[in-house]
Amino acid sequence: MENVLYPALFSSDLAGGYSVTFPDLIGCVTEGDDLNHAVSMAEDALGIYLYTLKEEGETFPVASNPTDIHCEDGEFISLIRWDELEYLKKTDNRAVKKTLTIPSWLNHKAEEQGINFSRALQRALKRELGVENI
Repeated sequence: MENVLYPALFSSDLAGGYSVTFPDLIGCVTEGDDLNHAVSMAEDALGIYLYTLKEEGETFPVASNPTDIHCEDGEFISLIRWDELEYLKKTDNRAVKKTLTIPSWLNHKAEEQGINFSRALQRALKRELGVENI
């Protein structure tokens, strides 16, 4: 899973809001009514942008060094993180039906014990992937 940082350029407006652009990501722009909202919107915009690139098989642009980005008065640079696993947990938690095969004897034992197959498979997959705390 991807975990990357991109510099975002925050520009304040006269009303206390901020517009946010990502110098390395053409067209990745958002805004917020205040700084907290702008950061949250920047995280969402970055997530949508990078997830779309990944789905289309595109490589991520190289992130600029924040110290190389020029800021005007009323602007500053902040790094915004995209954690693919966290993004997917937040945005894609839909159920997916899977067909699987297990030995008949195992099926009978599990049914006798009232095992929930979906829950058991989810637990096993999380353990196998090392993401049990999710």
